[in-house]
Amino acid sequence: MIKYHIVIDIVGLEFDHLQSGIVPNISRIANEGESAKMVPVFPAVTSTMQATLLSGTYPSEHGIIGNGLYDRINQNILFWEQSTNLVKAERIWDVAEKNSSKLAMSNEVSRPSPTSSSPVKTAVLFWQNTMYCKAHIVVTPRPLHFDDGMIMWCYSKPVGYYDQQLKTKFGEFNLATYWGPFASYKSSEWITQATNYTLEEHRPNILCTYIPHVDYSAQRFGKSSNQVRDDLKIADNIVEKIVQKTIALGIKNESQFIILSEYGFNDVSSAIPLNLKLRDAGLLATRQIQDKEYLDYEFSNAFAMVDHQIAHIYVKDGFANQTKQALENVTGVDRIVIGEEKKVLKIDHERSGDMIAISDKDKWFSYYWWFDPEMAPSFAKNVDIHKKPGYDPVELFIDPNTRSVSQNTTLVRGSHGRIPNPVTGEGLAFYASNRKSGILANYDSYESLKAVDIGKYLTSLVS
Repeated sequence: MIKYHIVIDIVGLEFDHLQSGIVPNISRIANEGESAKMVPVFPAVTSTMQATLLSGTYPSEHGIIGNGLYDRINQNILFWEQSTNLVKAERIWDVAEKNSSKLAMSNEVSRPSPTSSSPVKTAVLFWQNTMYCKAHIVVTPRPLHFDDGMIMWCYSKPVGYYDQQLKTKFGEFNLATYWGPFASYKSSEWITQATNYTLEEHRPNILCTYIPHVDYSAQRFGKSSNQVRDDLKIADNIVEKIVQKTIALGIKNESQFIILSEYGFNDVSSAIPLNLKLRDAGLLATRQIQDKEYLDYEFSNAFAMVDHQIAHIYVKDGFANQTKQALENVTGVDRIVIGEEKKVLKIDHERSGDMIAISDKDKWFSYYWWFDPEMAPSFAKNVDIHKKPGYDPVELFIDPNTRSVSQNTTLVRGSHGRIPNPVTGEGLAFYASNRKSGILANYDSYESLKAVDIGKYLTSLVS
């Protein structure tokens, strides 16, 4: 009888790594049960994929159309917002609570939660859009910004779980190891300690945890780099630590380990400054404030919210044709998704751009809009994920001359987000389980398992 389901999200893990010999522990889990290549939803970026994996729905339903969103009311782009209320579909913990009365009469799960009527205890560590969610145990980074500096803090539930237990036992979670020039496997190691502590102290029936560090080396050095191989080995050892914890707790035989990733990487060589191209076409406006140029949402007829290899383009009425023509003339733009094709790709949500640009396979989109680097806003040279109106992987690099974030976009060697291609293998993610789940039964080939089906399977565990 399976009582515990442990979902480990390892960013950058791909199916081919099973045959490489560098992830023996993950390969052992796959050989015990099943494994497959997984087709991500579009766009294949973190927040979008995590919402799908936890809900079994497409972006057109759950509304997470990228790592950012354009707030049409306040006319501002927001990135990496954490509120659970942004997700418009039920996720695992919502389904568990909804079905609590039915599950309470079942003998399929154990260890009822002391804080809920649901007999299923859920835990989620470091997944996106989980602040205030209905999971019983939540840990997610939420730094507090004050005039005299920043406090490295994590939101947690129960209240004080981070401050009084995890921080006391393992030390403060160092946000510098989670993102920025000093990001490393140290972030994954802390999250693993928190994961094993949660298993030991709370025995959640559904536990979702996040191992991010392979993502950093893939963006810095490219998907086939030695650095990625080294970080995959560390990720594999982390999986074994979690397995060993279940052995020590005496629950391994009652546990299902689900290992997955969110997307596959493409090697890239340079970036396209999409907002600057729109400015060249006379579509994007800026305002000069204290000798710096800022994006003017009010008077721009078109602007781009960039996110790795895709960009949501927001266009004022009457400027669609001009914008589409301008984008199609940009070298490095592969295609423009508009109209019916947005429905086909299930990205036709009200938050989506009026059109979506997709870069060439070896390119990515930067958010830059300035001609003169001296006119760039101060946040351009800082790690500032909330102020920038686009994802900025150059934050992983520091300029040794200025000791600030580099502005050299050619340093980035890996990116993702384009439409996944099951035929060529581009962008495909990974799935494995030590137990037969049944989700592969409807597939003639294990090459094309859809991410949304994994999400449906996960939510079925609490239905």
